[in-house]
Amino acid sequence: MQKHFSAGSGAYYSDSIFFLSVAMHRIMPTEIERLIQLDLDLKYEANIRDLFEEFDHFLQGAVIGIAREMQPVYRHTFWQFRRENPQTKVGEPPPDGLPGFNSGVMLLNLEAMRQSQLYNQLLEPDMVRQLTEKYHFKGHLGDQDFFTMIGMEHPELFHVLDCTWNRQLCSWWREHGYSDVFDQYFRAMRRHLQPGLIWNKSQMRLCRD
Repeated sequence: MQKHFSAGSGAYYSDSIFFLSVAMHRIMPTEIERLIQLDLDLKYEANIRDLFEEFDHFLQGAVIGIAREMQPVYRHTFWQFRRENPQTKVGEPPPDGLPGFNSGVMLLNLEAMRQSQLYNQLLEPDMVRQLTEKYHFKGHLGDQDFFTMIGMEHPELFHVLDCTWNRQLCSWWREHGYSDVFDQYFRAMRRHLQPGLIWNKSQMRLCRD
């Protein structure tokens, strides 16, 4: 799996630690049913208990809670698929598009992941290969890329967190070819000014964080 979602040996997100979440339901003891996974570079302005309550809002079939990516990174990554499918929503900004996910904040319903035949089928190497070929996908951001790719195919697996739970500050893509559309992705930050947030502070790495 790693070869499809990292920039190669020695790249930051090539380490296996950035793929643990994908199979966390197989790693953790079965008595642990739900888990919140967070990046280290976060600033909290909310009680983490409130985030945990998001588990109660998962629809049937959803296994992971995750916020949308707030940059056009997947507009870029899916460029070939988008060119071949000009009417696609893949890589398009919200509210109607599919901008992909940011895995800096995730709610893993481990029991649902264990029970989901669909999710576990998507972990099989042949299925990963089929989807990467379908979408001409070559990522560089680890688990985030995997969740984004399968989310394009099976959005029902995901409970989409409000952007206030993962407010991303990185603006790298504004200065690297996407200034004309950047605010269509980033503007969700400006709409949500109330407290109760988790801020994702890192600015680089092209830009997961």
